[in-house]
Amino acid sequence: MQQIRNGYQGARVLLHVNADFLLYAATLGAALLAAAYIGTL
Repeated sequence: MQQIRNGYQGARVLLHVNADFLLYAATLGAALLAAAYIGTL
C-alpha cells in the first residue's frame, strides 16, 4: 500500500512540474504570436 501511495505522489509531482513547463511554453508561444501579429501591422 505504501508503494502505491509513493508512486501516486511521484506522479503528482511530475504532473505539477510538467504543468509549469507547459504553462511556460504556452506563454512563450503566445508572446511570439503577438509579436508576429504586431510586426505585420
